[in-house]
Amino acid sequence: MISPDYLRTLFAYHEWATLRVLNTAAQLDPPALDATPLAGLGSLRQILVHALSADYVWRSRLEGTSPPAMLDPAAFPTLDTIRARWADEIATLRNVIATLDAPTLAEDLAYQTTRGIDQRTPRWQIFAHMANHGTQHRSEAAALLTALGHSPGDLDMIVFFRA
Repeated sequence: MISPDYLRTLFAYHEWATLRVLNTAAQLDPPALDATPLAGLGSLRQILVHALSADYVWRSRLEGTSPPAMLDPAAFPTLDTIRARWADEIATLRNVIATLDAPTLAEDLAYQTTRGIDQRTPRWQIFAHMANHGTQHRSEAAALLTALGHSPGDLDMIVFFRA
């Protein structure tokens, strides 16, 4: 299990690293958001909206609502629309995390998947999943950005700690 203090640190890093990727993506020409320079990864827009959507779905579940679907990438035609929604999501998630204590993190959360399947998962495992899922997709986004000539630089947690 993770402690509330570690959780806050982990999600401060999650926010920092996500903003580095988004700030780097802002250097691209708009058409590059839909480029697919690396086979199998899709576009930067697809990856960013997927990661944002996962944060939204899990955060909503943590607040008692199970969204029936992920966010639609078509609803985010520009990087600015992605960044605005993510800023809202980060602020809301930060508020959720601020209220957590160890007993609450240990409790199971009942929710439905986007396919309507009932699930129960300890909250701490949901947060651990969210952090690791974010790392995976930031890595994919970083690879695409680098292939497009705009590396976000080192996203390691130790760099966050030293910053």
